[in-house]
Amino acid sequence: MNYEHAFVCGNPALDFAATLRARRTVRFEMFATPDRLEAWFIESGLVDTIAPAAEADVEQAKEVREAIYALVRARHAGQEYDEEALSRLNEAARRPSATPQLSQAGRRTEATAEQALATVARQAVELLSGPDVPLMKECGNPECTRIYIDRSRGMRRQWCGMESCGNKFKAAAYRARKKSAPQASDG
Repeated sequence: MNYEHAFVCGNPALDFAATLRARRTVRFEMFATPDRLEAWFIESGLVDTIAPAAEADVEQAKEVREAIYALVRARHAGQEYDEEALSRLNEAARRPSATPQLSQAGRRTEATAEQALATVARQAVELLSGPDVPLMKECGNPECTRIYIDRSRGMRRQWCGMESCGNKFKAAAYRARKKSAPQASDG
């Protein structure tokens, strides 16, 4: 399993929701420590630098992440939103977000963990109320619980990402075909 942060979902809020991996099997928590949360915010491109996070920031991020995941799953399934998840997301989205600044060197965004989390929450609000909702799909890997935006031609994408899930299934299918193919005789 790849333990690095992955950004394959096509939207920062979906990538954030995917930081608890393999929800149906052996769950793997990407936000195990404050520095992993900080790394996600920077690697996502939402901020350039972030103030040191605390354990409380990690717990808050996990709560907002679970709210985003619940809301995305409900929207994807055409169900009503869970009121508690809706309230948690909206509360996070109301907080001050990361604000880009212009300097002689160009654009730069510095933030606290709370500001970066507010930015992710606003991304989730925009996603769930925007035009990409019909493009949301769940990964075809039964162990993967990522939901991604399918912008492929004909909406034929089956995997959240080829490296994370698609190659595994293609390799397994190839091995199964090779195993079941008639063996050439040595005659």
